[in-house]
Amino acid sequence: MSPFRLWVYLSTTPLFWLTVTLLCWLVADDCARRSKRNPLVNPVLLAIVMVASLLYATGTDYQTYFNGAQFVHFILGPATVALGVPFYRNFGLVRRNVWPMLVALLGGSLTAIVSAVGIAMLMGVPQPVLVSIAPKSVTAGVAMAISQDLGGIPSLTAAMVMVTGVIGAVMVTPLFNALKIKDFAARGFAVGLASHGIGIARALNVSPVAAVFAGIAMGMNALVTALILPAVLKALIGGH
Repeated sequence: MSPFRLWVYLSTTPLFWLTVTLLCWLVADDCARRSKRNPLVNPVLLAIVMVASLLYATGTDYQTYFNGAQFVHFILGPATVALGVPFYRNFGLVRRNVWPMLVALLGGSLTAIVSAVGIAMLMGVPQPVLVSIAPKSVTAGVAMAISQDLGGIPSLTAAMVMVTGVIGAVMVTPLFNALKIKDFAARGFAVGLASHGIGIARALNVSPVAAVFAGIAMGMNALVTALILPAVLKALIGGH
């Protein structure tokens, strides 16, 4: 069998793209490990670039890829539930920080929306784009649903969510080191609120406490943003 015919056969097998995804992640994570977990060497970003480059080079459409990679997507549910283990172990710390978290949650949610929409308005972008970028700091599934309901472009929202997550995961460590903020609860909550799942992945590499607070922030921000975003957009955009 020629290499081309072998490739055609393998590329249509669902498990092939699952294997590719896992291999890309292993390579990316090894690069991050060799860099001593330097935030600039983000394994999520590296894996995305590798998979996307392979899809582009082979002319593979997204649906074909997802037919195999959906198994990874399925595991996201159990992985999210597994965050309950460190939450249980640090429940006392979480309980002592309920009020600071609520204040930070409201401030962070509003800042994420207002800063993105405000800058975009100054650049003169159309209303559907404004709506699409507003929920950029919410986890992808919720953000896309919010965007669609409010008249945005879900695919653009998904792209903005990904970009926001990667930038936050890359910036969180050097930024908080520069600000001399050493409390892992505060660091984790901030990255989870601003950068959702990708931020949690970064927090897991740093501290279990940071991961707990990042997970709490991601879940709470999804709920709060869904509740306040329509009113905030109406106040900001109006007749834009």
